[in-house]
Amino acid sequence: MSVEIRPYRDENDLPAIQKLMAAHLSEPYSIYTYRYFLVTWGKLSHVAVVEGEVVGAVICRLARHKRGPLRGYIGMLAVSEDHRKKGIGTMLVKASVEAMKEAGADEIVLEAETSNLGALRIYESLGFLRDKLLERYYLSGVSAWRLKLWLK
Repeated sequence: MSVEIRPYRDENDLPAIQKLMAAHLSEPYSIYTYRYFLVTWGKLSHVAVVEGEVVGAVICRLARHKRGPLRGYIGMLAVSEDHRKKGIGTMLVKASVEAMKEAGADEIVLEAETSNLGALRIYESLGFLRDKLLERYYLSGVSAWRLKLWLK
């Protein structure tokens, strides 16, 4: 199996990304949320493609945080169930972290459900640290960890 990890290119990928995220994330997102992230910060977001099919995606942004550090943010990460446990999630996060570093990010943050041990393992293996527990963070009432990777 050959996996291509590449930056988000155009709206041709959008239906597959939206379907993937809807199937694997607990929060619903509108098409406008995807477009906001992908049109503005498409070079930071990446897709994983196997045999022409989008099987994974990470959606990111970069903005100044409270007049302080330039903060990267990983908003969404999903890999289809058929392609999990193959390192694709790790490859996607690494590609986006590298893109955010090149864009000048000082730090990168994200939230992950406290029960999502697979995601926590990926992020922590890449140097992210649990920064804050966010009680009942998601609409479902599930708590989250805010994780942070300091780059500078």
